[in-house]
Amino acid sequence: MSSLQPPAQRLWWKQPLDRLEGTWIVLALIWCLFMFAMMPYWHIAGKQNISNEAYRTTPEQYSAKAQAMVDKYTVRTLTDQQLPVVHPPAESDVYLVARLWQWWPLLELERGKSYRLHLSSLDWQHGFSLQPLNVNMQVIPGYEMVITVTPDSSGEFTVVCNEYCGIGHHTMLGKIFVVD
Repeated sequence: MSSLQPPAQRLWWKQPLDRLEGTWIVLALIWCLFMFAMMPYWHIAGKQNISNEAYRTTPEQYSAKAQAMVDKYTVRTLTDQQLPVVHPPAESDVYLVARLWQWWPLLELERGKSYRLHLSSLDWQHGFSLQPLNVNMQVIPGYEMVITVTPDSSGEFTVVCNEYCGIGHHTMLGKIFVVD
């Protein structure tokens, strides 16, 4: 049999299976089953997926909540764009807005205290990536995503948009300051 024979005479499922080829097929099947079994394990024991809440909202409703938080808890402004830095009390709701091409406002949180972080987009789909902690979420317009965060180390953390959102995507950076 050769590859020069017409297709009707060389159907692959009618060919005898070589022992080495069968070994590789069995190994691939075992590896697939192992990876399939690991998915629930990574979700439950490995804490790979964030358990969160999601609510329907509108850009106007979400903007009003975020603006109220900024008006109440702003402690200073940073950068040449005069972005507000907000220091809300522990155990409170914190609102972070994703919009072309900015995370607004900058947040200042206390180490060891819990916060309910609300995320929503006012325009396009964005990705919330907290570096260097490797926390990733999709931020979708019309939905308010809520996660509970408890910073365990102080410092400056960068919020990166990891979902391409247009020509200024590379400039969409935010900050979360964690203080003692």
